[in-house]
Amino acid sequence: MSAVADTAAPVLFEERIARAGKRIGFATLNAPATLNGLSLEMARLLDAQLARWAADGHVALVVLRGAGDKAFCAGGDLQALYRSMLDYRASGSDDVRTNAYAANFFATEYRLDHRIHTYPKPILCWGHGIVMGGGIGLMSGASHRIVTERSKLAFPEITVGLYPDVGGSWLLNRVPDRAGLFLALTGAPLDAGDAVHAGLADYYIAQSMHDTVRDALLDAYWADDAETNRARLSELLALHAQPAGTGPLQRHRVEIAKACASDSLAAIVVAIDALDAGDPWIAHARKTLAAGSPGSARLGYELQRRAAGLSLADTFRFEYVTSLHCAAHGDFAEGIRALLIDKDRNPRWNPATFAEATPAWAETFFHASWAASAHPLADLAASAEASS
Repeated sequence: MSAVADTAAPVLFEERIARAGKRIGFATLNAPATLNGLSLEMARLLDAQLARWAADGHVALVVLRGAGDKAFCAGGDLQALYRSMLDYRASGSDDVRTNAYAANFFATEYRLDHRIHTYPKPILCWGHGIVMGGGIGLMSGASHRIVTERSKLAFPEITVGLYPDVGGSWLLNRVPDRAGLFLALTGAPLDAGDAVHAGLADYYIAQSMHDTVRDALLDAYWADDAETNRARLSELLALHAQPAGTGPLQRHRVEIAKACASDSLAAIVVAIDALDAGDPWIAHARKTLAAGSPGSARLGYELQRRAAGLSLADTFRFEYVTSLHCAAHGDFAEGIRALLIDKDRNPRWNPATFAEATPAWAETFFHASWAASAHPLADLAASAEASS
C-alpha cells in the first residue's frame, strides 16, 4: 500500500495492491467543509492523476469517492466563479474568453468529465450523500456507479441561473419518459431508486458496506485487460447490491411524461405547474420551477433539444460556449449572489418571465467567437465515447 502524500491536499490519491500484484487507484475528493465542491485545482489534480493511472499497466481500476459522510460532490466552486464574473463584467469586455478563470474552469472540468466517460479502465464511483451538478459530471461517466440509502442526486442549476451542464444536456436526454427535461426545469432530487431508473447510477449498496466492498476489491484477482476487469467488477458489485426501490420519479412517471410531451416550453411550464401537489416532491418541484431563472429554463430546454443529435464530445463543446456566455451576461452571477453571497434568496432574474426568455434570446448564448478548430475542447474525441 502506498501512503497518502498529503492529507490536507484537495484530492487524496492512494494506490493499494490487490491479489496477483495488480494495483487499485483510490481518488478521494477532500473538501468536506464545502461538501467536496469541485475547484479548478481539484479538477486539474484529478485529471492529471487519471491520465497517469490510465497509462500505468499495473493499475487495474480506479475508485472515486468523497471525504466525509455528507457528500460525494455537491457541485462546482461557485464562489471563485462569482469573483471572476464580477471582474469580467467590470472590465467592460465583450469577449467571453477574457474571463480567464471561467474559461479555464469549464475547459478543465469538461475535459475531466469526458476523460471519465472514455476512460480505458473501470472506474467505480461511490456516490454517497449529495451528488449535484458538477458531482454528477464526475459520477455519470464512471463505468460502475454506486448509490446508497443517503444518496441525493440533482441538477439544481435553475436555482443559480445556470443550466444542467457537465454533459447534462446529453445525459438528461437519455432519462426515460422525457423526465430529463422535468429534472432540468425543476431541480427535483433523485433518491437511489430513481437514480438507477434515470440511468445515472448502476447499483444500490448500503453505505455500511463501503469497507466490505473495498476489501473485496483488494481480495479479487484483476486481469491485464480492461474488459475482463469490467466484467469482474460488475460481478463483484452485484454480490453486494440490493434492489434500489421505487422513488417519486418512477411513481409519477406517467404524469411527468404527459407534462413534458409538448414541443413548447411555455406549455410544459404550465403543465408542470398543474401537476398534483399532494406529493411534497411534486410540490417542491413546482415551487423550484416557479422561483427559478426563466433564462435557465429556456437554456436547459434548448440545449437538450440541440444535444439530441450530438456526440458527447460535441455536447461538451456546445456547453462550453454556453457556459462562458452565462458567466458573461446571464443570470449566473445574480443567482450565486442571492444564494451564497448576500443570501437574501431574492434573485432579480433577467429575463424576468418565461415569456421574455424566448428562443431568440437564448440564441445569443450559443455563438462561439472562434473557429471550430480553435475551440479549447477541439481535441475531445467521439470515437471512444460511451453509447448510453
